[in-house]
Amino acid sequence: MTRHFSIPAAVAVLLASTAAIAHAEPVFNRIASFAVADNTPVDVDAKSVTSAEIIAATEDGNTLVYTSSPLKAVGLIDITDARAPKALGSVMLDGEPTSVAITGGKAFVAVNTGKDKQHPTGNLETVDLATKKVEASCDLGGQPDSIAISKDKTIAVIAIENERDEDIDDGKIPQMPAGDLVIVPIKDGAADCAAIKHVDLRGITGVAADDPEPEFVAINSKNEIALTLQENNEIVIIDGNTGTVKTHFSAGKTDLSGIDATTDGALDFSEKLEGVLREPDAVKWLDDNRIIVANEGDYEGGSRGFTIFDTTGKVLYESGASLEQAIARIGHFPESRAGKKGIEPEGLETAEIDGKKYFMVLTERASIAAVYEDTGAEPRLIQLLPSGVSPEGAVAIPSRKLFATANEVDLIEDGGARSHVMLYEMSDAKPAYPQLVSEEKDGEIIGWGALSGLAAVPDKPGRLYAVTDSVYSGQPSILTIDATLTPAVITGKLVVKRDGQPAQKLDIEGIATDGDGGFWLASEGNSEKLVPHALYHVNGKGKIKEEIALPAELLTNETRFGFEGIAVDGKGDDMVLWMAVQREWKDDPKGFVKLVSYKPSTQEWGAVRYPLEAAGDGWVGLSEIAIHDGNVYVIERDNLIGKDAKLKKLYRVALSELKPAKLGGELPVVKKEEVRDFIPDLKALNGYVVDKLEGFAFDASGKAFAVTDNDGVKDSSGETLFFPVDITRTN
Repeated sequence: MTRHFSIPAAVAVLLASTAAIAHAEPVFNRIASFAVADNTPVDVDAKSVTSAEIIAATEDGNTLVYTSSPLKAVGLIDITDARAPKALGSVMLDGEPTSVAITGGKAFVAVNTGKDKQHPTGNLETVDLATKKVEASCDLGGQPDSIAISKDKTIAVIAIENERDEDIDDGKIPQMPAGDLVIVPIKDGAADCAAIKHVDLRGITGVAADDPEPEFVAINSKNEIALTLQENNEIVIIDGNTGTVKTHFSAGKTDLSGIDATTDGALDFSEKLEGVLREPDAVKWLDDNRIIVANEGDYEGGSRGFTIFDTTGKVLYESGASLEQAIARIGHFPESRAGKKGIEPEGLETAEIDGKKYFMVLTERASIAAVYEDTGAEPRLIQLLPSGVSPEGAVAIPSRKLFATANEVDLIEDGGARSHVMLYEMSDAKPAYPQLVSEEKDGEIIGWGALSGLAAVPDKPGRLYAVTDSVYSGQPSILTIDATLTPAVITGKLVVKRDGQPAQKLDIEGIATDGDGGFWLASEGNSEKLVPHALYHVNGKGKIKEEIALPAELLTNETRFGFEGIAVDGKGDDMVLWMAVQREWKDDPKGFVKLVSYKPSTQEWGAVRYPLEAAGDGWVGLSEIAIHDGNVYVIERDNLIGKDAKLKKLYRVALSELKPAKLGGELPVVKKEEVRDFIPDLKALNGYVVDKLEGFAFDASGKAFAVTDNDGVKDSSGETLFFPVDITRTN
């Protein structure tokens, strides 16, 4: 089934049925993820921060090589079997690698060896991939950034950025010494250090002419070099054979509309920005006459998209806000960056597969790789692929129909996801992601993310309600989902209001319908942030008509880990609300949490105790509660991620077991039964296992669904998994 909406053509593909897409053209799907911590040398602490930033592939397409600046190494991955990548170890360096390119069996690695930004130094290191040894080094005379090798393998070019210090004079430029471009001849596969050529780039820009700040390089088949000067908002075209500047032009400005430009805890895509400097980072040649730049911004700009220029500086295509809008529809918009540079397109790759030309745009803050078909005119958005946290570099292997992203952020110090390299393969299969998208309502995008609870829409099979948590504290919302479509579609958004304004001090973690067109909401409190633990009764228009504080018997022993779900048993005066408390409160024995009851007709509170599975590393708690067919279902999970995740399960307790006792006294302990292990479901898209499985509900027909919380794309890959659950099957 395909539903047609009035939306921009660039994002219409996201709302088509996956069956229709699959029959129309081949697509990429992720086939594997590799945690780069697996390449940490045995004599280095396994919990050391690592990274995957810029990535390249050997000419046979069987090995990936990536830079890891914090580890001061390049890592190698065997992808002979791309679905089962293997660690090949790391080559340790004497500085921080910033970029890598490969020719023959050698990796040319740009390495920053400077002690500080006022005294930049760097080398071009040649790594023999067979022996995993550094066999040669060239002094580059400054701090390198990007490197590229010409198609004829005769030259390597390196952007010497000499990066500015943002702590000096508020990061204003110029800051000396100035950077330049280095051209290194390649003879018999080796860098000819004695013949290095420096290209002076001073005096050609209008922002800080004495400080060009070179950023990224690319070379076409004529050995013409395209170079971005990001902070100077300039693009330079250089003859790679002679080192002569052929031309240069400003990257210019663009106007943006239909964006969220304010960080306020709300998703509002009705704002505009005018005259935004593009300030491009990555650049790639689409052919010998056209270049594409990713407009990340780094100084005073960042236009949230990409631009295609010809070599004279004429704009052939400007993406404007279209990519950011498409990303917002799949729940990956980083609201915490709305007031800055939004999704921040940073990396690029190009590929020709089966006679079609593609380019990929990597969005650092949205953690998405956008795949476009290069039509020669207006490009066509094909897919939005989920990446790891903050994709920095990418490489395509057209001969194998493969594509890989290097994701730089490692959250080991915060207990989060490790840095990953992710692999995708193009085939005739259906696109696996996204699993949930939003449509347009009244001419505006329905923004969403951080889903923390589910409930059935009464009498409408396949329709569900979802709620957003405190990430969107400025716009607490109830979303309506049509799960009869593939991908499922968010068709409506109801803002929860108090006195006519979006309600403040809510952290909605659970939702249930009240049988009268309204809702019961459970809010998880946090006293340090003055957010109360409470229940809210909301009418069908989103108005809070009743706020129910927790009784003193509960609040005396509170922690910030409060209600994580709410479910309704019975109707009318017999209605009882059941809430799942996430973790032990102060009066709970270790390993036990409360299921709390509240009867609205009599205002009576009660509780039972629920026994948790034993925690290993991290903690274990409850994330959701639902009632169906004489049973109470709960999600029990640890807070671990990736390979460390051990417990993401569905359990049930017979309703007959729920005999609440008065608060403050002895509470009965219920017996539970395991129903389903969710870890295989969370591995189904071949990414790492996310920690927050937070929503579960039965629709009006009794079909079960689950959803994950993407934390609003902050310190998260932004992926949301939304999937049906067969409770008759265990894993």
